[in-house]
Amino acid sequence: MYCILDIEGDGAPFRKESIIEIAVYRFDGHRIVDQFISLVNPEGPITPFVRKLTGITEKMVKTAPKFHELARRIVEITDGAVLVGHNVEFDYRMLRQSFRRLGYDYEKETLDTIELARKLLPGEPSYSLGKLCKSIGVPMTEHHRAAGDARATLDLFRLMMAKDSDKEILSARREQNSVDNYAVRSRRLIEDLPADSGLIYFHDAKGKILYFDYVDGIYRAAQKIFASGNKRWEKLQNNTARITYEFTGTRLIAELMMYAKGKKMQKRYPVGLYLNGDRYFLERTAARKDDEPLMRFRTFNQGKRLLEVIRERELPPDFFNAKDGLFIGEGRNIGEKSFLVVDEGQLLGCGYFELHHQILSRDKVSRLMIQVNSAPDFFIDEMKMSLVKGELQRQPLPDK
Repeated sequence: MYCILDIEGDGAPFRKESIIEIAVYRFDGHRIVDQFISLVNPEGPITPFVRKLTGITEKMVKTAPKFHELARRIVEITDGAVLVGHNVEFDYRMLRQSFRRLGYDYEKETLDTIELARKLLPGEPSYSLGKLCKSIGVPMTEHHRAAGDARATLDLFRLMMAKDSDKEILSARREQNSVDNYAVRSRRLIEDLPADSGLIYFHDAKGKILYFDYVDGIYRAAQKIFASGNKRWEKLQNNTARITYEFTGTRLIAELMMYAKGKKMQKRYPVGLYLNGDRYFLERTAARKDDEPLMRFRTFNQGKRLLEVIRERELPPDFFNAKDGLFIGEGRNIGEKSFLVVDEGQLLGCGYFELHHQILSRDKVSRLMIQVNSAPDFFIDEMKMSLVKGELQRQPLPDK
């Protein structure tokens, strides 16, 4: 039994999307035995792009049922069936995400008609649903509406079943059924990861950390590693049993935390910022060994970009004196801030505090701080760069 489905989303950012329309056709391989089509109230706005693409407006979904009101019907119509969709990964993720918000773990086998079409209908100029259907003569109405796209997908699937002399569809089901199948295992490992930036940890079956790093998008980074054919990632791909993550607020805090956890960091900062009279200029530090730069950069291009900001903000030379202080930046969420502690030119550690709490004493700083021993000098340079860009704000270190 198959359930051919299509889902339209509200266009919200990744992992924050909600369903605005769903269509499901229950298909026994010969005929449609049940169907379910409904608009869904996303309980939020629909982006202009989606409104234009689908024609679905906020007024249309205002009185539509919410997802929790439809959940039982979706479970019933898809019971014991394989989910089939054109780019089914999106539809399945949207369903799982919506059910997870209700505290329900929704799991099904899936088949993607894009992958099947590549095998059974080779040589097509495009495998997008609209262009593929037009090319092979599958009728299509209401493109980018759930019912129209799901029905076109069903007709496409029916045609491919007829052409499936080598049982590609059955083979695809066997592959996806296998718990050892690499694609299925990797999808299950990454499907619940957030899109936000932060630290990502890959663990083996015993919980040991195999690899960790700071990434700009946790889900995308994990997806890229598992999709890579580079030998560098092969051991990690084969041995990862679980992936965890940690939000950090800023990249600088993340790198400090990685250093504190024992990650080796070797960075070169060969370009320095110097002052001649009232004029700032850049020069290689190797050429001015007797002069201490105000700050250092990894490349001339990085230095040039920051020099423009320094001149634009008219920053005085004493701005770069970062020998002591609390340096406040973004936290892990809206109600929080992060801080760095520098005393006598040494970066001692970092931490977080709630916005409604004040850091008024050294004791409070010590209790909140994650200590970092012997932090390399380049962290101070990175901190100064964040100061120049306005990502950090300096305040005096409490006396007691």
